[in-house]
Amino acid sequence: MSEHRARVVFLVRVPQERTGDFLRAYEAVRHLVAEGVPGHLVDQVCRSATDPEQWLITSEWARLADFEAWERSPEHRDLVRPMRECFTDARSLRFVVHAQTPEPLTSVIRADPAPVVVTGGG
Repeated sequence: MSEHRARVVFLVRVPQERTGDFLRAYEAVRHLVAEGVPGHLVDQVCRSATDPEQWLITSEWARLADFEAWERSPEHRDLVRPMRECFTDARSLRFVVHAQTPEPLTSVIRADPAPVVVTGGG
């Protein structure tokens, strides 16, 4: 059985006075991870629309094993420490992607579009 992509979700609380520290720490983590952690595909940080202290961090990985290897590394602990110091509460969830929608058709660009033919009415 082949391994599927994985989604890792962190639901965290960050006091408003620590928001700047949190976002700076997240920027450092995301750029370093994106530039060289095997299996990392994409990540996002999202702020709640109704609670300014509630944040969601998601990341997508080629395989769950890729994330788990990164999480166990000493580099991971050192890199995320400044971000974790901003949390007053944190919850981590891991999911294996079961299914997803295909890429939107609008992402396909035709090199030679078909001509438009207009026929007249009466």
